[in-house]
This record gives sequence, C-alpha cells and structure tokens, in this order.
Amino acid sequence: MTKQEKNEVIDLLKGKFAQYDNFYITDTESLTVAQIGKLRNHCFNKQVEMKVAKNTLIKKALESIDAEKYAGVFDSLHKVTALMFSDNPKEPAVILSGFRKENNGTKPELKAAFINGDVFVGDDQLKNLTQIKTKNELIGEVIGLLQSPIQRVLGALQNKENAAPEAEQAATEETPAAEAPAESATEEAPKAEAPATDAAAEDSNTEPAQDAPAAEEKPAAE
Repeated sequence: MTKQEKNEVIDLLKGKFAQYDNFYITDTESLTVAQIGKLRNHCFNKQVEMKVAKNTLIKKALESIDAEKYAGVFDSLHKVTALMFSDNPKEPAVILSGFRKENNGTKPELKAAFINGDVFVGDDQLKNLTQIKTKNELIGEVIGLLQSPIQRVLGALQNKENAAPEAEQAATEETPAAEAPAESATEEAPKAEAPATDAAAEDSNTEPAQDAPAAEEKPAAE
C-alpha cells in the first residue's frame, strides 16, 4: 500500500469516526471469506457500516481527531480488525451475538466498543451491550412515566363523571316515594273537618230553643 493509499484510508476512517458516535472494534481473524461476506450482509440489512482496516491506520485516524478522547480503545487495536459503525448503540452487539449463535462459534470477538463517549473493553461486555437502551427507547420510557399520573387523573375524573348520572337517577327515583305521604294527608284533611261543621250546626239549632221560654214568662209576671 502506497503512502497515498494509506492517507486515503485514514481520511475515509476519519470521516466515519466523525459521522458516528458509536463504533465497535471486532476480531475477525478466524473467519472465512464467506463468513466475512455474510457478516457484511447482516450489517447492511441493519444499516450498520463495516470496514476492515489495518490497526496502525485506525489509530492514526483516531489520533488525528482527538487522541485523548479515543485513548481507551488503542490497546484493542491488534490482530485483524473490523470496525462496525452505527447510529444505534446496541445494533452491532445484536448482530455479533446473532451471528455467533447462527455459526455456533465465538467469532467475531468483541475487542472494544465506543458508545457515546464511553469505552467498553473485552468480549465479556457483548451481552451487556445488547441490552443498552437506545435514545428512542429511553424517550419512550420517560413519556410513559410522565403519562402515568395523567392517566390516573383522567381515569378518576371519568369515574366521577360516570358516578354523577347514577346518583342523579337514584335521587329522581326516590323523590315520588317521599312526597306520597304529603299527598295522602291533603286528601284526608277534609274528612277531619266534617264533624266540626256538624257540631256548629247543632249549636245554632239549640240556642233558639233556650230563648223561647224566656219570652213566654214575661206576660205571666204582669
């Protein structure tokens, strides 16, 4: 590889490191050409870019961007290296894990992963990386937490609205029963007054009978 070709590879890698916040460093040394092609297809289907490059060129590309920022991955640049770039922080881990199960092997081996500024070193980190929450998943969880109290309040209001018509209906049904005795009392009142009218009539008939003898006794005294 000429110096110009090396510089072209370095520039290409610099563009990828600047474009993606997440990349995986994997060991593909023991994979066959056919397996490498199959792995590339898996990456392509999941919108993950895979690049195979020499470790020295990878290191130079990272150092030219920010040597301090990427210092944690330099020790992982050995043997044959394939880089996996992705906007989704866990997608490369899912691809690697699925590829291993499909081929009943332990390759590609994860050497390191750079996820949003954090460095994960070692193949034992692969399982943890498959469980990383993506940005959209985290946003969904936050929205769910925010909506939960609102849903409880709306549920309480809805129950209250449903209970109000039932209470009004129950009150409406009970009102005629409460007024019934008052109507009965009104109907019975004339019956109670009837004897009093008869007694008055009897008193008026009795008074003239008492006055009659007094008028007859006046001539006898003369």
